[in-house]
Amino acid sequence: MSLRLLPIFPLNLVVYPGEKLNLHIFEPRYRQLIADCVAQNITFGIPPFLDDSLQIIGTEMRLVKLERSYPSGESDVRTLGTGRFRVQEVLKQAPGKLYAAAYVEELRDDPTADLLLRQRITTLIEQLYNILGLQKLFIDLDPAYTTFDVAHHLGLTTEQEYELLASLSETERQAIVLEHLERVLPVLQESEKLKERVRQNGHFKHLTPPNF
Repeated sequence: MSLRLLPIFPLNLVVYPGEKLNLHIFEPRYRQLIADCVAQNITFGIPPFLDDSLQIIGTEMRLVKLERSYPSGESDVRTLGTGRFRVQEVLKQAPGKLYAAAYVEELRDDPTADLLLRQRITTLIEQLYNILGLQKLFIDLDPAYTTFDVAHHLGLTTEQEYELLASLSETERQAIVLEHLERVLPVLQESEKLKERVRQNGHFKHLTPPNF
């Protein structure tokens, strides 16, 4: 097991590999971290801080652009998720630094998708976006998308998002997404029917009486 020391920036959210994340940096320790990223071209990790606990699986981030620096020392930065790691040991402060760090190992993954599962998931995503009025999201969806690409747009809880992050294969993540969509879609569809019934209440109805 090969370990390396990685600066960490815990946040109350889940970030995925390939995801772009814009951050406003204001705490002195993270201002120092960003300065080190600029000066030394280093990366940092975002392990989710959920339920008052630092999770062991996180996403490694690369600074893409220092968008704006403020006279106060604060800054706006653009970052990109590059991979995942597993935390083995946390240091409250990296040697000689204000920010924390962790000894981490790379998280191996099987990215192979099940094409039949993807087809089923795609059909359900289209139904979901139609109900929510988000058709443009579906139009813009890359046919070769991964579960990480759509995870933040499916109504998953933060715990479910972390479950995806910690999964070790794309097919495992597909199964999680499929189960979620099959569970929530009938509820949303019934809600749409209810709203339609409410809208029709009080309107003049053109009905054909049944023959009996």
